[in-house]
Amino acid sequence: MLPPISHRIAAELGARPAQVDAAISLLDGGATVPFIARYRKEATGGLDDTQLRLLEERLGYLRELEERRAAVLEAIEAQGKLTEALRAQIAGAETKQRLEDLYLPYRAKRRTKAEIAREAGLEPLADALLEDPSRDPAAEAARFLRPPFRTEAGDNPGVADADAALEGARWILMDRFSEDAELLGRLREHVWQQGLLTSTVVPEKQSGGAKFRDYFDYREPIAKLPPHRALALLRGRNEEVLRLSLVLPDEDAPERMIAARFGIADRGRAADGWLTQTVRLTWRAKLSYSIETALLAELKARAEEEAIRVFGRNLKDLLLAAPAGRRPTMGLDPGIRTGVKVAVVDATGKVVETATVYPFEPRRDVDGSLAVLAELARRHRVELVAIGNGTASRETDALVGALRRRHPELGLHAVMVSEAGASVYSASEVAAREFPDLDVSLRGAVSIARRLQDPLAELVKIEPKSIGVGQYQHDVSQTRLAKTLDAVVEDCVNAVGVDLNTASVPLLTRVSGLNPRLAENIVALRDRQGAFRSRRQLLEVPRLGPKAFEQAAGFLRIGDGDNPLDASAVHPEAYPLVERILADLGQPVGEVMRRPELLRTVRPERYVDERFGLPTVKDVLAELEKPGRDPRPAFRTAEFKEGVNDLKDLEPGMVLEGVVSNVTNFGAFVDIGVHQDGLVHISMLAERFVKDPHEIVKAGDIVRVKVLEVDLERRRIGLTMRLDEPADGSRARARSGPEPRQGGAQRRERRAKEPQPRGAMADALARAMRKRGD
Repeated sequence: MLPPISHRIAAELGARPAQVDAAISLLDGGATVPFIARYRKEATGGLDDTQLRLLEERLGYLRELEERRAAVLEAIEAQGKLTEALRAQIAGAETKQRLEDLYLPYRAKRRTKAEIAREAGLEPLADALLEDPSRDPAAEAARFLRPPFRTEAGDNPGVADADAALEGARWILMDRFSEDAELLGRLREHVWQQGLLTSTVVPEKQSGGAKFRDYFDYREPIAKLPPHRALALLRGRNEEVLRLSLVLPDEDAPERMIAARFGIADRGRAADGWLTQTVRLTWRAKLSYSIETALLAELKARAEEEAIRVFGRNLKDLLLAAPAGRRPTMGLDPGIRTGVKVAVVDATGKVVETATVYPFEPRRDVDGSLAVLAELARRHRVELVAIGNGTASRETDALVGALRRRHPELGLHAVMVSEAGASVYSASEVAAREFPDLDVSLRGAVSIARRLQDPLAELVKIEPKSIGVGQYQHDVSQTRLAKTLDAVVEDCVNAVGVDLNTASVPLLTRVSGLNPRLAENIVALRDRQGAFRSRRQLLEVPRLGPKAFEQAAGFLRIGDGDNPLDASAVHPEAYPLVERILADLGQPVGEVMRRPELLRTVRPERYVDERFGLPTVKDVLAELEKPGRDPRPAFRTAEFKEGVNDLKDLEPGMVLEGVVSNVTNFGAFVDIGVHQDGLVHISMLAERFVKDPHEIVKAGDIVRVKVLEVDLERRRIGLTMRLDEPADGSRARARSGPEPRQGGAQRRERRAKEPQPRGAMADALARAMRKRGD
């Protein structure tokens, strides 16, 4: 019998069961992860948002497992086949896979050859030959002949001769062998640990599948295959460029495992050969293909989980990137033929003017474009220019450079901004509601400007997977990806907090306890009655009740409200605690917030009672010392090298400044301003060994890199952050030793000299089925 769910999760988290029980109770009561992590530390013993997300996920899995366990027990009991031993095995199943293995023999299935053989009364023959291999198969089979007959399930061909009897007995044993839960688990583990995943190119796709060139002739242990490589191989298969298969160095090992499980050995007895062939067919005709399929699915699931984790981490880094703040900003959405779209937003993000300029071909109106931009900047006192990093971004950057040189008095500062997802936002319903009278092409420029002012507030309007900081996002479970990324967005929004009087509906929707309907109602009330003066006014919002208020209030800020505490992360439920502290200090809250040294005289233990524990008291004091503090870093920008606008401008040895656009398990991609991100391989991130690239960089970081190589054909750029590395990367190769993977030519030469395993498991299945005529 397994321990309770809370005990299992506690063991995984390294927490106490009581902490997990408290968190489960809060989640079941409708509390959100951000709320529990921030305002219920006493109950959970300080579990953070990462632990709570894992707890929430595992809770869902284990509850589904328990529901399935109950259904399986009920189904087997209804068949009258539930023994105490089987009940104990099912009760002890720790995974869904183990549970399904145990249920396999009792699952309703189509009328198989094994079932037809059982109807014909051949199970005693199978049992007899398995129990006593000294019996002569033909002689034993002769005792089981019978003519065709009808059953409720359909016609049964009967048993015409000894060969038919032995054939039926074999199907019965193959069925039994292939449904043995213990054996299935061992075989699956053996193939996972020993199997080699091989890939070859589909001959007719060789010329068009250049992006999969590295995998045209490739093999690697499946258990050691990195997630990004697994997804690349699986994508190659899905695009019908690659053929994948699993091979075993010792291809007979699974047959030996099956034979050992059922006490089968070839000792020259009458039935030994027949039983050995039955074992061989069990593996090759029934189990090899199903296990290969299951393991490739497991490989995909593990790779997906890691890809989604990396995507989520990159998204978090991007959402929590430094905001430029409330500064008038001009957004430029670059374009050649269609012109550069221009949008100016004021310090609050409100659109004040738009335009389109045509500095490039075919019009090439450089002077006119500069005049328009200068006038817009002067009229609206623009401080920052945000340039989208898509097509023509470097040309547009050069245009802004000319503007700054011609008009230094404007004091403009230009910043390249990722426009990933901007086109998705421009055509979205959210953008249409926000800018009903603004052309779609200009909405992108607005988004680019606002992204510079506050990345989080603007990016929440875009579907997370469209932001473009992950790899293989279209190859993973879209449901799981969306759930994970939504959780990341929720955690980021609530970590920063939201200005109740300026937040958009999409931003408010991400606040703990709120949903799209409540967010719309908040904005509607704000539009009708003016700015909120107090958090308590939230209770006047239609359909926003006490529970939603409890979950949301602490994350919503009112900067110039009636109560200074409303501008902080102190929850309204803790206001009485603050009043006690203020009474002892003899100062009003505004004075205490301006003079944090007063708080250093406070002993937190003095204010602990049955309602407020020590963690809450300490959090309140920290918040009073730095009210409404933003966890995001200070704003700074990268300077791209002038004259380096395209891949053709790059040369090995160049040292450039760039922005980390994406971090993967194998390295970091860096935007150096040439419309194609370069890769800093994990081995090139630092002078020391790096296990996880996130130890060194994160999305949005500004870094200096050296160009190692440029592949114009495949549009690939190799970079290093080890600036003393020779341009050919020779020092890194010398340090790391010989390349562990061999090229296709060397591998083919080596394999020609070695005895080879017999093809893929799938091929073995096809051969066996053809031989059996099935």
